[in-house]
Amino acid sequence: MHLGGVSAFFLAWLANFKLLMFAFGKGPLSDPLISLPKFAVFACLPIKQDNLIPDSPKTAKQGLKSFWNYVLKGLLICLFLKAYDYTDMIHPKFTWVIYSFHIYFGLEIILAIVGGLAKSVIGIELEPQFDEPYLSASLQEFWGRRWNIMVTRILRPAVYEPVLYLSTPITGRKWAPLIAVMGSFVVSGLMHELIFFYLGRNRPSGEITLFFVIHGACLAVEVGVKKVIRGRWGVTGIITGPLTIGFVMVTAFWLFFPEFLRCDAISKALDEYAALGAFVKDVSEALLPKSFNNVSMV
Repeated sequence: MHLGGVSAFFLAWLANFKLLMFAFGKGPLSDPLISLPKFAVFACLPIKQDNLIPDSPKTAKQGLKSFWNYVLKGLLICLFLKAYDYTDMIHPKFTWVIYSFHIYFGLEIILAIVGGLAKSVIGIELEPQFDEPYLSASLQEFWGRRWNIMVTRILRPAVYEPVLYLSTPITGRKWAPLIAVMGSFVVSGLMHELIFFYLGRNRPSGEITLFFVIHGACLAVEVGVKKVIRGRWGVTGIITGPLTIGFVMVTAFWLFFPEFLRCDAISKALDEYAALGAFVKDVSEALLPKSFNNVSMV
């Protein structure tokens, strides 16, 4: 589940999109200064082009958060795993809320591990992938600047800009960005369907695509309203923040999580956690006696 989901995301989505842009002489892989090993790594990992230049001052920005940030989220995942033992005593909707935070924290920790490996092997920092999305005050902020930032940065040159270029002569510069936004969300929905297929090997139901189409349409309306209002009237983030997160959660409960549960992701993930725990226990039991014997001999 973990290896399949992560590899499908990095290879089937990000790497293919970067290679597609490279075929047209576009995107980060088209830089002629990249060596073959870095080309391969850069194709599969979310590395900004500025980070390819070791002496660039922009590389000083750390892609990973503090160590204790990940420790805290790891402990919360442990609490979630324990809470799953009592799901029969918890309201199903609250269980789904736990799932949503579990997915978010798990993705952040996995990407942090990948980022640490990339830094140790090739000395390149990865860009941050999440920026506390639960603090979003609008859909534009949630999808554009806080949730899964690497997807936004790959969809913009691969989908948004081409659709914008093609639709501008038809709809004009004012409304073409809205069509480009919808195109980006449709492609994102289709790619999520592919990833869920790799996770569960189930025939796509279309609900994931519908989820992203709805969010793309709502985000397009949000952007259109902002264009019309142009700052003449605004609502404080104290109101728009809970409304935004509430809308994301409600639509996720309706369309996203049923598909997530249909591929039996949680039980598979729990089995993998149990297997990992058993492996660590076996290794520690095999090593600790040797350590104690060495100490006693000294």
